[in-house]
Amino acid sequence: MTATVPPRAEIAREHTWDTDSIFATESGWEAEMEAVKALLPELSRFEGRLGDGPATLADYLDTTEQVMRRLSKAFVYASLRYAVDTQDQGEVARNDQARGLYARASAATAFAEPEMLAIGAQALHAWIRDEPRLASYAHYFDRLLRRAEHVRSAEVEELLKQAQEPFGNASATHGILANADLRFAPATDEAGQAVEIAQGNIGALLTHRDRAVRRTAWENYADAHLSVKNTLASCLAAGIKQNVFLARARRYGSALEASLAPNQIPVAVFHSLIDTYRRHLPTWHRYWNLRRRALGQDKLHPSDMKAPLTADTHPIPYGQAVEWVAEGMRPLGNEYVETLRRGALKARWVDIYPNRNKRQGAFSAGVQGTHPFILMSYNDDLLGLSTLAHELGHSLHSYYSWQTQPWVYSGYSLFVAEVASNFNQALVRAHLLQTQTDPDFQIALLEEAFSNFHRYFFVMPTLARFEQEIHERAWRGEPLTAQNLTALMANLFAEGFGDAVEMDRDRVGSTWMQFPTHLYSNFYVYQYATGIAGAHALADRVLGEEPGAAEAYLSFLKAGGSLYPLDALKQAGVDLSTPEPVERAFGVLAGMVDRLEALLELR
Repeated sequence: MTATVPPRAEIAREHTWDTDSIFATESGWEAEMEAVKALLPELSRFEGRLGDGPATLADYLDTTEQVMRRLSKAFVYASLRYAVDTQDQGEVARNDQARGLYARASAATAFAEPEMLAIGAQALHAWIRDEPRLASYAHYFDRLLRRAEHVRSAEVEELLKQAQEPFGNASATHGILANADLRFAPATDEAGQAVEIAQGNIGALLTHRDRAVRRTAWENYADAHLSVKNTLASCLAAGIKQNVFLARARRYGSALEASLAPNQIPVAVFHSLIDTYRRHLPTWHRYWNLRRRALGQDKLHPSDMKAPLTADTHPIPYGQAVEWVAEGMRPLGNEYVETLRRGALKARWVDIYPNRNKRQGAFSAGVQGTHPFILMSYNDDLLGLSTLAHELGHSLHSYYSWQTQPWVYSGYSLFVAEVASNFNQALVRAHLLQTQTDPDFQIALLEEAFSNFHRYFFVMPTLARFEQEIHERAWRGEPLTAQNLTALMANLFAEGFGDAVEMDRDRVGSTWMQFPTHLYSNFYVYQYATGIAGAHALADRVLGEEPGAAEAYLSFLKAGGSLYPLDALKQAGVDLSTPEPVERAFGVLAGMVDRLEALLELR
């Protein structure tokens, strides 16, 4: 008998997210799309007039906000429905329509920033004082003025904005192939029974107690990607070359600089992270050797990276996971906890369980005017609980930002986003380590922690090194082929694995193929590592009951995009412009290795 993943139609309504809260019907969404299209000429009528005076500029910003509020809700609706059933052709079409209209709206506003810069810094500052409606845009204007030399003429800006939609096709094609069209040979257990592999259950299969399931799932998942490696390499090469093109078009010295400069993050922050990570690789080597010995292996196989080290299964139903997450977040106060509990249990923020053709991974989405939405594939285990805590961290960050900030600052940078998500995991883990004292459960908790650190403090820095190298190759005009991308990836992982891990070069080297969104976001992945470092530094302050620490953290969540990322984090209590938080996070990792080693010796 084959274990299967259910189709979307078989998932109970109460276990799905409530997209009807955005638009009650598809026809309602279609009507809103038509209404937004009709509003686009309202934006164009301001072209050439922003310098007329502060009232005209304020009128333009008010009109733009009204259009983008409505368009963003339509975009979120389409993207959410597509994410849970990537083969539904109606949802594919709606998602494509929304992407296209978003690009058209961006192009329609392309004239604005060049015209604002032409007004001049002195006049803009005076207008902020003279026109009350402009007062809230002070930080926005400061950001704009700081990147003035990288803003092109209105004509060039319009062309760059019009290119957004076709430029998105590289990532979209990779995602469609991975989430809708790729077919995986089933895993096989020790009894020879087949187990279906899907994007929604691959994580559970890689932590399965049956070693045959783990190995065949890992191999077949990698092999499916390798079967289309040349297509995926072509997609990624196109995405990287687009980043290079845009960096040059905006007169940056590198794609890395183009990614970091708008948020006032020095490139030294990226390089410091990589240097610190490489310096602490022996901590990872020590962990691999400990895991290898615990499993009784001469060499740790990559499919055993998350093999359970205890016989107990520790099943955790979704409702129990929500309660444990809520209790872990208790130091932030009752309002935070009750908002979290309501969203996860009553308001249908979460699309909970795996289904066929659901896209891989997990995320939190939404905009001001909706509630947060979480996609995940919960599997009744500690790793699922950890993912839930992570995504709820994003969602509460959004919730507080939307409740507090005006539209212009209602979003926030990726650099701060990954702090909020990992902060939740750190607090929940600390709560469970304190309250769940069974030694086997403690081992399982540490395995969850290592799984999280493995992704964010091992895989992501490795992908960041990979990303840096392929951008530099593209900048120099060198080829990006499936063969050299896979070889580079394998070499970087080999350094991270050391002598304890068996190298299956092609399958390990295929890791880049398994990230259809991250590597197209122009130096996104390094922020997972800085994020987990910042999160643990802030969690230590809150757990240590430092005066004002919890209040400072909540203020950080409420700040949204109203501050530069490094400034927002400094106000919360951590300075990520220095390597010190990353060093401290490696200290946390080393301490967990010590703790796991002691627990294993007691058994």
